[in-house]
Amino acid sequence: MDRDTMRLAPSILSADFARLGEEVAALEAAGADWIHVDVMDGRFVPNLTFGPPVVKALRKVTKLPLDVHLMIVEPDRWIDAYADAGADIITVHAEACTHLSRVLQAIRARGKRAGVSLNPHTPEHVLEYVMQDLDLVLVMSVNPGFGGQSFLGSVLPKVRKIREMAAAHGVQIDLEIDGGIAPETIGAAAEAGARVFVAGNAVFSGAPPSGQADHYRSRIEQLRGLAEAKR
Repeated sequence: MDRDTMRLAPSILSADFARLGEEVAALEAAGADWIHVDVMDGRFVPNLTFGPPVVKALRKVTKLPLDVHLMIVEPDRWIDAYADAGADIITVHAEACTHLSRVLQAIRARGKRAGVSLNPHTPEHVLEYVMQDLDLVLVMSVNPGFGGQSFLGSVLPKVRKIREMAAAHGVQIDLEIDGGIAPETIGAAAEAGARVFVAGNAVFSGAPPSGQADHYRSRIEQLRGLAEAKR
């Protein structure tokens, strides 16, 4: 798919965990582009979420790309486990990697797409010497750890600079943004250069007990349309 296409990656952090397989099937039916899986270890961020067994279970119920975001310390120790479980994209935090280039090369060696995420306070220049090892950059527009936080517009200049940096290096990357993405914020993120949007509450909130796929489709189409309008 063209990397300038607007894509929605609903975060299952906001899903009903008791019905996770059904939720993912409903998202696929609703036209989601990717499934975003937030992995948290209680150390790098103050929360615990999904491990490789959950990713393995999800792999059985969807053909959509599994966008696995490792918010964990020592992510290099877990690359093989998430690759084996069926992740398509594995994103690590620059702040968690002593040898970032080595970790990215290990992800690609497993045939997976390699991403780097930057916390709101982390400047874009940390990517300068790993651009050739990257398939994706994920800009955090909240401090990671919990869903439902407010969008930090202060990161938008960083999104623009990363897009310019990729162009200067002659590399094509997916530029993703995560945190507080909603109808009120997605346009500004798209205008800054983001093309993949992680949305949690903006997709899941208000879903009726039945008809989730229709509800999710409406939300996804609304968000995608607002992003397209600011391309």
